[in-house]
Amino acid sequence: MPATPTVLSARALLLDMDGTLVNSDAVVERIWRRWAVDHGFDPDEVMAVAHGRQGHATMAVLLPERSVEENYADNARMLAAETADMDGVVPVPGAPEFLDALISGGVPHALVTSADVPLSTGRMAAAGLPYPAVRVTAENVGASKPDPEGFLKGAAELGVDPADCVVFEDSGAGISAGRSAGMRVVGVGARAVGQGADVVVPDLRAVRVVAGGDGEILLYVG
Repeated sequence: MPATPTVLSARALLLDMDGTLVNSDAVVERIWRRWAVDHGFDPDEVMAVAHGRQGHATMAVLLPERSVEENYADNARMLAAETADMDGVVPVPGAPEFLDALISGGVPHALVTSADVPLSTGRMAAAGLPYPAVRVTAENVGASKPDPEGFLKGAAELGVDPADCVVFEDSGAGISAGRSAGMRVVGVGARAVGQGADVVVPDLRAVRVVAGGDGEILLYVG
């Protein structure tokens, strides 16, 4: 017998990009594993930290003795390398249909990503996905996930109380950010398992969005 889906009510949705809408794992793994080797780290150790965070925040965790200026400069080089490499970037299963449902249904939503504008526009385009009109990118925040700043800014941009937002995230850092913002979180994919999301789905094919009355959004998850 099919499992009964979890039903969540919201007034706006806040969407992470990498791992949630776009599968960019091939690029991230290539570039960050190379960085790990160049800096004498176990690549698996680096990948456990890197997902969901801005690059300079990952570096601050792994190289706490390095200056902020060095980390930001290194991060700029990493962003340029990632932006130049779109090989293997594809949509997460169900992402095109999910975004189409939000757009056609007039569902308030925002992209909240640790990527900057060039990287996020490039990856969304490479995956064939529409770039949301409302977005919070690396340029708009002073603190990386797991800090909740990005999600709180996304809610403010949409004019919705944080408690009325549902976050879609794949990483532990992103899930922590959403929870710290006082939001409910749908975890997407294997990285989200055991990270504290309210419910976890393998991909966006397991989510159905229904516009209710008076601006309510009903999410059937699972």
